[in-house]
Amino acid sequence: MIIAVDGPAASGKGTLARRIATHFEFAYLDTGKIYRAVGYRVLESGVDPDDPEAALAAAQALQAADLDNAELTSDRVAVAASKVAAIEAVRAVLLGFQQTFAATPPGDAAGAVLDGRDIGTVVCPDAAVKLFVTAAVAERARRRHKELLDKGEPSIYSRVLQALKDRDARDSNRSAAPLVAASDAIEIDTTAMDPDEAFAAALASIQQHTG
Repeated sequence: MIIAVDGPAASGKGTLARRIATHFEFAYLDTGKIYRAVGYRVLESGVDPDDPEAALAAAQALQAADLDNAELTSDRVAVAASKVAAIEAVRAVLLGFQQTFAATPPGDAAGAVLDGRDIGTVVCPDAAVKLFVTAAVAERARRRHKELLDKGEPSIYSRVLQALKDRDARDSNRSAAPLVAASDAIEIDTTAMDPDEAFAAALASIQQHTG
């Protein structure tokens, strides 16, 4: 069983996807980490993440261990990830990894939960359940701003807000697998929800579609 969880940055989709996976004892893959790892490799090589050749080389050299890098959570890597993710050749290389994970979940798990931006539309279009998690951009910026401050990192709300708007535009307007809800996805707006409420809404939707 495959559950696809898509949505924009800071919508709460990652927290929700991990909780769903834990609840059902499914394998979990944060596909954004794959692109972050590629973006990080490009940044470390001193090349612009917009460079298609450098991004493709980084994707081809990616190893599973790269996903455990603590640096992947930084904002600079998030921006780089958004840029490399817009490169079609990079997406093609990483698509196989994601589909293999979904089809044969590690640890003999009975299912898999993948979260990202094109899981329900491109990676796993036949997923049993597709969730599209969203929230107002001002609320997403507030969450990201608080997250950065809680980690002891400097943050200015207005800059976080603009960065999210820019990223939304890149992700939604890219030619390769743009961020868009699948036609059969269930939308969950978490703007006014806490994590428990979002999980309850997701669980109800999953049970309704799977019996």
